[in-house]
Amino acid sequence: MPPALTRPGHPFGLVLVTIDTEANAQTLAQRLVEAHLAACVSLAPVQSVYRWQGTLHQDPEWQLTLKTDLTRLEELAQFITQHHPYKVPEIIALPLVAGSTAYLNWLAEQTQARGPD
Repeated sequence: MPPALTRPGHPFGLVLVTIDTEANAQTLAQRLVEAHLAACVSLAPVQSVYRWQGTLHQDPEWQLTLKTDLTRLEELAQFITQHHPYKVPEIIALPLVAGSTAYLNWLAEQTQARGPD
């Protein structure tokens, strides 16, 4: 039987972030999950082509896909900016339209704001 799917009443989503190295990607991913700003972060190598300060670049990067609670997007963006080596880090949020009920419940639990430990 397929998993129960639901349209979340809560604004869950994916946030995309690119970063320069695998080591930095792993460090940022771990910090985001430890801070409960992301329930899960998937990492993948990518090749990016972009213009920066008038010059065309083609560089290897790492794509982070964060599964998160978009009500915490401002806090998440501040955290990424503070822990990211780029002057202008990519922070793009995409809303989830539907998902596995069990997964969305887990996502909500993992991204609840917590007080100091």
